[in-house]
Amino acid sequence: MTIPVEKNKIYELTVEALGSGGEGIGRIDGFTVFVEGPLPEEKVRVLMVKVKKSYGYGKLLEILQASPQRREPFCAVAKQCGGCQLQHLSYEGQLAYKTRKVKDDLERIGGFRNIEVKPAIGMDEPYRYRNKAQFPVGRRADGGYAIGFYAKRSHRVVDTSVCQLQNACNDEIVRIIRTFLEEFRVPFYDEERHTGLVRHILTRIGRKSGEIMVCIVINGRKLPHSHILAERLCRIEGMTSIVLNVNRERTNVILGQEVITLWGKDTISDALDGIWFEISPLSFYQVNPLQTEVLYRKAVELAELMGEETVLDLYCGIGTISLFFARKAKKVFGVEIVPEAIADARKNAARNGVMNAEFAVGAAEEVVPRLYAEQGIAADVVVVDPPRKGCDQRLLDTILQISPEKIVYVSCNSATLARDLAVLREGGYELREVQPVDQFPMTFHVECVVLMSRVRN
Repeated sequence: MTIPVEKNKIYELTVEALGSGGEGIGRIDGFTVFVEGPLPEEKVRVLMVKVKKSYGYGKLLEILQASPQRREPFCAVAKQCGGCQLQHLSYEGQLAYKTRKVKDDLERIGGFRNIEVKPAIGMDEPYRYRNKAQFPVGRRADGGYAIGFYAKRSHRVVDTSVCQLQNACNDEIVRIIRTFLEEFRVPFYDEERHTGLVRHILTRIGRKSGEIMVCIVINGRKLPHSHILAERLCRIEGMTSIVLNVNRERTNVILGQEVITLWGKDTISDALDGIWFEISPLSFYQVNPLQTEVLYRKAVELAELMGEETVLDLYCGIGTISLFFARKAKKVFGVEIVPEAIADARKNAARNGVMNAEFAVGAAEEVVPRLYAEQGIAADVVVVDPPRKGCDQRLLDTILQISPEKIVYVSCNSATLARDLAVLREGGYELREVQPVDQFPMTFHVECVVLMSRVRN
């Protein structure tokens, strides 16, 4: 087959769809071309920058015919920053894209046919929704401190003073820390040389409590003049916790395991749907609390609990989903491999007076059979909310051995979701309902909650 395009030549094409990363997809004489920036139905001029056997990549040069869904990005560094990918698409268009993305992955990867995917549930105000921010610290071209977000597909820090997705108090926090670093010439971390000190600034804000945590991630155990920084930060209304996190590893992982408290507590509190949680710098806690309530309520609704069920929550973390289900179920058992998370889950259950939730440390494929052998515990409903990589194959095997009536799968990656659901389908389950929830407006990410039920012969 003759390839109809050449590298470094300019072509025109019409974009047909958006890919999994929000990139435009079009064709030139049947040859697939990926282009970052354009929207479906837009006619564009592109420069071919990479040509493979069956596809290529183009650089957007000009939009010849714009989509009615196109919007002007509200952020000055939207094109450079890797945090957002869809600011140029209307919010209605974003929700339609995410709904279609889930359906396409279930069909293409999972092999499902004739399935209904409910329209993605969006936000009334899709801005300033994040309760957690992670700002890398680096060097600007003029030698000053760059504090912001990584550029697309790189670890170059795009300097920014305002982010419309983060809580507004972060703007003041970053301003104070930037001034402090410049005043005392505190060296920023150089990940190539593994030198310098300040690596990241992490913040957490409790939407219900108003409590604020600031965590400075350092390549060491001491921050020079830290008492001065703490004194300045603690003037911010709601400041509750100022801590250092020690990460001396040569790694892209942001947080280390040691936390040193500079001022206040080492945790903050927040509530989801009336359930209160203690949150540390290391805790996993959903970043969009408004949509998390929507997501978890939907998960409980899909389970259709009558009050006599036993629920197993695998990947339970600090117990967020477990405590939602405990209000409707007879008994909930949460399983998590991270001991610190289970300790937090037990504290959270006690704080909320939840007596019908228990938690166990370990891999689910080891803990669940032991619960059955020692206590005769079997599950009517299994809930999973795994990381982006999806469920471990051994965990899927364990779920099939448990053979619950229902499986509620919460996912932040529709590709691995589709893969795992296909395994469960082969194990005797059918897909009953698929509901995307937009946890991450302005990005290509989409959360989803799915119900599967056991097939009766």
